[in-house]
Amino acid sequence: MLAKDSLASRLLMRRLLGLQRRDSNLSIHTDNPDLTPCFQNTILAWIPSIYLWSALPFYLLYLKHNNRGYIVLSMLSRFKTLFGVLLWCVSWADLFYSFHELLQNRTPPPVYFVTPLIVGITVLLATLLIQYERLRGVQSSGVLIIFWFLSVLCAVGPFRSKIMTTAAQGHVNERFRFTTFYIYFALIIIELILSCFKEKPPFFSPVNTDPNPCPELTSGFLSRLTFWWFTSMAILGYKRPLEDKDLWSLNEDDTSKIIVQQLSKEWDKEKAECKQKEDVTYMKKSNHVLNHVGDGPEEAEVLIRDKKHSRKPSFLKALLRTFGPYFLIGSFFKLIQDLLSFVNPQLLSVLIGFIKNKDAPAWWGFLIAALMFICAVLQTLILHQHFQYCFVTGMRLRTGITGVIYRKSLVITNSAKRSSTVGEIVNLMSVDAQRFMDLMTFLNMLWSAPLQIFLALYFLWQTLGPSVLAGVAVMVLLIPFNSAIAMKTRTFQVEQMRHKDSRIKLMNEILGGIKVLKLYAWEPSFSEKVLEIRKNELRVLKKSAYLNSLSTFAWISAPFLVALTTFAVYVSVDEKNILDAEKAFVSLSLFNILKFPLNMLPQVISNIAQTSVSLKRIQQFLSHDELDPNCVETKMIAPGNAISVTNATFSWGKELKPSLKDINMLVPSGALVAVVGHVGCGKSSLVSALLGEMEKLEGEVAVKGSVAYVPQQAWIQNATLKDNILFGQAPNEQKYQNVLEACALKTDLEVLPGGDQTEIGEKVIFFFFPSQTCLVIPVLSKERVLVSLARAVYSNSDIYLLDDPLSAVDSHVAKHIFDKVIGPDGVLKGKTRILVTHGISFLPQVDHIVVLVDGKISEMGSYQDLLKQNKAFAEFLRNYALDEDIEEDEPTMLEEEEVLLAEDTLSIHTDLADNEPVTNEVRKQFLRQLSVISSEGGECPNKMSTKRRVCEKKPAEPPLPRKNPNEKLIQAETTETGTVKLTVFWQYMKAVSPVLSLVICFLYCCQNAAAIGANVWLSDWTNEPVINGTQHNTAMRIGVYAALGLLQGLIVLICSFTLAMGGINAARTLHAALLENKFHTPQSFYDTTPTGRIINRFSKDIYVIDEVIPPTILMFLGTFFTSLSTMIVIIASTPLFAVVIVPLAILYFFVQRFYVATSRQLKRLESVSRSPIYSHFSETVSGASVIRAYRRVKSFVDISDLKMDENQKSYYPGIVSNRWLGVRVEFVGNCVVLFAALFAVIGKNSLNAGLVGLSVSYALQVTLSLNWMVRMTSELETNIVAVERIKEYSETETEAPWVIEGKSPPEDWPSRGELEFVNYSVRYRKGLDLVLKGLNLKVHGGEKIGIVGRTGAGKSSMTLCLFRILEAVKGEIKIDGVKISEIGLHDLRSRLTIIPQDPVLFSGTLRMNLDPFNKYTDEEIWKALELSHLKRFVSSQPSMLDYECSEGGENLSVGQRQLVCLARALLRKTRILILDEATAAIDLETDDLIQATIRTQFEDCTVLTIAHRLNTIMDYTRVLVLDNGTIAEFDTPASLIASKGIFYSMAKDAGLA
Repeated sequence: MLAKDSLASRLLMRRLLGLQRRDSNLSIHTDNPDLTPCFQNTILAWIPSIYLWSALPFYLLYLKHNNRGYIVLSMLSRFKTLFGVLLWCVSWADLFYSFHELLQNRTPPPVYFVTPLIVGITVLLATLLIQYERLRGVQSSGVLIIFWFLSVLCAVGPFRSKIMTTAAQGHVNERFRFTTFYIYFALIIIELILSCFKEKPPFFSPVNTDPNPCPELTSGFLSRLTFWWFTSMAILGYKRPLEDKDLWSLNEDDTSKIIVQQLSKEWDKEKAECKQKEDVTYMKKSNHVLNHVGDGPEEAEVLIRDKKHSRKPSFLKALLRTFGPYFLIGSFFKLIQDLLSFVNPQLLSVLIGFIKNKDAPAWWGFLIAALMFICAVLQTLILHQHFQYCFVTGMRLRTGITGVIYRKSLVITNSAKRSSTVGEIVNLMSVDAQRFMDLMTFLNMLWSAPLQIFLALYFLWQTLGPSVLAGVAVMVLLIPFNSAIAMKTRTFQVEQMRHKDSRIKLMNEILGGIKVLKLYAWEPSFSEKVLEIRKNELRVLKKSAYLNSLSTFAWISAPFLVALTTFAVYVSVDEKNILDAEKAFVSLSLFNILKFPLNMLPQVISNIAQTSVSLKRIQQFLSHDELDPNCVETKMIAPGNAISVTNATFSWGKELKPSLKDINMLVPSGALVAVVGHVGCGKSSLVSALLGEMEKLEGEVAVKGSVAYVPQQAWIQNATLKDNILFGQAPNEQKYQNVLEACALKTDLEVLPGGDQTEIGEKVIFFFFPSQTCLVIPVLSKERVLVSLARAVYSNSDIYLLDDPLSAVDSHVAKHIFDKVIGPDGVLKGKTRILVTHGISFLPQVDHIVVLVDGKISEMGSYQDLLKQNKAFAEFLRNYALDEDIEEDEPTMLEEEEVLLAEDTLSIHTDLADNEPVTNEVRKQFLRQLSVISSEGGECPNKMSTKRRVCEKKPAEPPLPRKNPNEKLIQAETTETGTVKLTVFWQYMKAVSPVLSLVICFLYCCQNAAAIGANVWLSDWTNEPVINGTQHNTAMRIGVYAALGLLQGLIVLICSFTLAMGGINAARTLHAALLENKFHTPQSFYDTTPTGRIINRFSKDIYVIDEVIPPTILMFLGTFFTSLSTMIVIIASTPLFAVVIVPLAILYFFVQRFYVATSRQLKRLESVSRSPIYSHFSETVSGASVIRAYRRVKSFVDISDLKMDENQKSYYPGIVSNRWLGVRVEFVGNCVVLFAALFAVIGKNSLNAGLVGLSVSYALQVTLSLNWMVRMTSELETNIVAVERIKEYSETETEAPWVIEGKSPPEDWPSRGELEFVNYSVRYRKGLDLVLKGLNLKVHGGEKIGIVGRTGAGKSSMTLCLFRILEAVKGEIKIDGVKISEIGLHDLRSRLTIIPQDPVLFSGTLRMNLDPFNKYTDEEIWKALELSHLKRFVSSQPSMLDYECSEGGENLSVGQRQLVCLARALLRKTRILILDEATAAIDLETDDLIQATIRTQFEDCTVLTIAHRLNTIMDYTRVLVLDNGTIAEFDTPASLIASKGIFYSMAKDAGLA
């Protein structure tokens, strides 16, 4: 039946053509081939038309949706249209000519009617399309370029054959058709050329004011296909390092504004759908109950249905709806590319057949070579389009997810905030969003891998039959092996991360407390701890390195083992199975295709598993409860009132018990209301409730007008002081100056280097002092509160909620603020003010007082009313009046000294219980992570130990002119630019050991030699003559092949082992050197270098050296040698190839240099612009309540979007640079294929099939390794910088040696405790003024000396000199007659005892904090604890001496920490004790304890006390008064008071004289 059918169709065709069939000898088996006219006039002529008509519907749909505005009619467009119309005329001229012939009674065959008709209509369609595209704003049309290209391609055949026929016959047949065809041919070539040019940009498109638009949008089709539009940036990046201003703006579709909007819309839709469904189920259920229908089955059914329906909204659906369609385009490209990848192996088999067949005409070979090249180029272009779509989807996903999370974090309730800390949310933004991004690249492998495997197996089966199964079996067996290794590696990774985290945490603390470590001479103990952790970390690294080399072995040997088993089985099964070149090399190239999907599939699956975890986490976060914007009524309120609360009950979370119960209050407009009560009674909660930050369980709250809020813990942005105060309001200089005046910030601003343009961080201010001493000072709680208050005043709102702003400032500042700002005569008079306070002195001046007790309002009324009632309020007054009196006694001199005081010493009464318990701890957590994330390493706030950098200023000196505001104490970290110096590679090689490096290279050469050997042997085997249908010595052939292959695998194994060992060696030595140097670095280095920057060396750079560089080198060497061996093989088999190598190599080298320079700089820009996203985010989360109170949510969202876009601006060219490189490098690879095939065809007679197979199959693989080689070069250059950065910090200058051999002082030194300063001068750092000038004094053993002086007189410097933290400029210090400059630092420091001003504790047991070297017995430690009044506390803890102190001793109060320092001193008990008295960081009670203990326990020791409270030293032997670095007075307290000098005036200020 079928046969009949096909016969009929053939006859029909012949009738249609009216032509005689021509012999195949004419078209194929000839040296001068030609196509039959039949084929030329039908199939060939119709191909372009079929293409255009089938593409049309899709293209029109696309154009309908994408309208860019129309393009004005240009010359180009006119010409295109004109030639299109001419083409139509030419085609139809043919048609009319056929009719003319009909009339002449010559019957032309039907095809002469059909073809011109079809071609004519198609050309007309193309012409109309040109105009339609112009109206839709298409500048360059891919569809038409392909159409014209196909037309030209299909016309080349007839063109040649017409010339040949004419030449052969000597005259022209059918002159008319001959002429029209030539006109047609000329016109389509013109059309093709014209269509390659692009039109002008569309008219009436939205006005683009973009200074630096991305050229992609306006680039032509061919430029997009080859990423040519990127070339300008590549060239620029090669000429000079790229900067921010060189980056193009993002395309509209990639901006946060568009993407986040779409994603939010889809997510809201999804949430709404779920809610609707839930409501429906409830309806059903309730109806059912109402109607009392049926008791059994039906009711059960409803319940079941209910379970099914209550699904959670799925974030995945929202993502699919938003990004799915775009991603699918990429998948379509991937499908085409997969199919194309199987064409070349088939062509290879044809080529080998051609070489074998000695009679075949030469043009066959050239055609095959050309087809191979065309196929490879198409594959390259399509593959990179696919990648471009995938990466852009990934990039959009990250933008979308980050944006949605940011917006959500501004509206979640406080209870939700508790369940996800800032650190976790930042992880959602960075890690989880990144996972999505990484998955996108390979997501298509999910369906593509099975497809490729199936096709490869199909073709292999065709070639080798069932013996393929043996090879497949080996592959399948390798999968569990690889996955087992992967699982194991994962566990190692987790373990290693654990070690790494603990190492960084420890380093963090060490760097924070480095001064204390130096003073106590504890460095060796801590150094050992770090090295111990490092040892474990490297042990795990070593294990995973062994595993990795195993998997490398599997990865390299797999294709070989598969080929070996397949071939061995194939030749052994049947003697008649002959392994010839065609079978062998076609199978090899198919096995190579198989390798990739088989390895990728498990990886993709594990990636999907990870991403699904991330998806769950993101979805959970996005489903958190949001604050109800309507819980506080803002419109309706009783007239005359600003705030009304009726019967309201609030809690911090739905599940928590209420913090405020039955609150009723009315606040008249313009009133000043004070809220008082004990710690933790709910004062701050009341303020939060009015802001709508709490869950309202019942009742009504109304607040009328705009609100300004000053939180108890002031929230400061990382911005200039002025920006912090303006907070997005329009600047108004007059108003601004008034605000500064009122808020007592004027004086502070005068000290700041840049005035109000000074950058203030969350905790740090940069300061400069007249003597060029320049400090980084923690922003005191005082300044932060003042800035926060100024922001509120400037905002000019209707209602002011002030949460205890006065407790953080000194009493006189508090008075100033109350009088000038808050009070009845302040700037805010006439506004409604609610003030939470502890300051009793202000209460008589307020309008109303609200007294809170345990979350209820116990009484309300004016000051007088409440006093009369004699209830809670009167008791409160009695409690606090006491404290205030004590405070008044403190010397007022404190104020100056306090500038230098530590981080946030909140007053004793800080209302901690009211505060949201999360934020503080969270912020620390977050900052800890940030210090590791941000490679710019700003100072990390949680490491700001109280750095008392004493600033020297002469008391009566006039202020110096302002310094250049841009001068920074902390120099910006240099970003490396330009190429990496070879010395860095040499340094790394030295760390690995040069011998090892050479061995590794030698092993690589051996491995490639073995690989080439195996393949040459194979090609030799395939050429073995066939005798009686069989090949001889197959056993020997298989044996040698196997031996060579396995040898190659073995060498790889040894090689990667050696490399791993070398890498770990290098990591160990580099880290040890860095650590060693950092412990020996003088203190001045730490004063000028942000901790974050040093930590960064220990985290990021060490990580790179541990885990990034070795595998990169492995890959680099691998690809380099593979490429090299390919060239060798091809040159060996076709020596002509050597001619082409030079131009190709030059091309390759240029592309590589352009790419590496540009991509490296883009990566740097990308990582620099990434940290601001996260730091801005953490700021936002911690200040969310302030941002909401001031109604600034929208502008913060905009800032976040802007930062995200800035980051993507450098990321996008980074992706494109990879595509740009890929297309160019693969083109070089494709040329290698072309020439390998061409020269094989040319040298056909001298070559055998085996060699051709060998050289072409090698050439087919080279593309991949060339591509990877460039990437690895770039990776290596980017990462090797880490070595340089670590080297830089391993070679900073060091302090004097810890121990000097032969110079150690006697065991019992200092036995007397005598101190002598001889003409002693010192300065902080080179180039700064002297701090102490020519001191001469002698202290006898056992004396008690008090040291006093105004701020900056040099008191602390004296103690630093005793410990040689500062080294003398001239003069010397003797202790018991020994010059301290001549002994080792540890010999000196371990014989002195200091109780430092700021109590620093390290995380670890209490025992470790007291005695890190385990020198003392438990009894001694308990004795010390008893004397320091800690025994009761410690023995009440279950773990006693092993009580875990948290980081910085956070779980002990400041007083307890101070007592721990006292216990340390009691344990050491040396003859000299230095006491740097803690100022206000400590309550009076603790202070008295310490003083008493020192008087009894250190009776016979020499004690030097730097005193801030004079009453502690009035009974000392002598008092030393320093002034401006010199000794002003030195005598007994009594005689100093009598002499009425400086000391007398200080004592008088303190009320002691």
